[in-house]
Amino acid sequence: MTAQLLLAFVLFAFATAGTPGPNNMMLLASGANFGFRRTVLHILGISVGLGVMVAAMGLGLGGVFKAWPVLHEVLRWVGGGYMLWLAWKIATTRTVADKGAGARPMTFLQAAAFQWVNPKAWAMALTAATTYTPEGSTIGVFFVAGTFMLVGAPCSAAWAGFGQGMRRFLDRPPVLRAFNLTMAALLVVSLYPLVVETRPAGASREAPRLLADLPPTPRWSSRG
Repeated sequence: MTAQLLLAFVLFAFATAGTPGPNNMMLLASGANFGFRRTVLHILGISVGLGVMVAAMGLGLGGVFKAWPVLHEVLRWVGGGYMLWLAWKIATTRTVADKGAGARPMTFLQAAAFQWVNPKAWAMALTAATTYTPEGSTIGVFFVAGTFMLVGAPCSAAWAGFGQGMRRFLDRPPVLRAFNLTMAALLVVSLYPLVVETRPAGASREAPRLLADLPPTPRWSSRG
């Protein structure tokens, strides 16, 4: 991979992992409600889950969804329903949780599994796999997946850290309730691209409309 293309990919990973979306809204809420330390496994789950998705797409899973478009549609709407449930859970959290509280943050496995029903994660993984992974190079696929994980983890940590910093302002129930309702509403708003996503007949499903505004980057070969 040339230095120029590597820089383009790092910028892509930083922009997609660092901008608002379902993962980051949930991390912000988790950091505020549970603190940074209790959100670490959530952060790691997102990073590993996205890395596994990118690797799976680069190794051929994307072709399965191209051959069976209905699978993509099913995951889109199952993911949307699950995110609405998560938004409800956030909206109904009424106290800042301490170590002894019954409420719990998302676990590593839950966060990793959530990527498979997260529309933005699909867009990120498919674009990384179809644009930046080398053709015919397994090592290159894992390099891109690993780079995505290394770039995305600090972005996720920043959102959780920001939520942690807000905890001292959320010790009053009305303020915390207003914050959680706002986070839940933003999580629902993040579903907008999923709801309005349309494709003309015969259009490829490899480039989700969630990232349609990103400039095209030529795919590199294993010789690059």
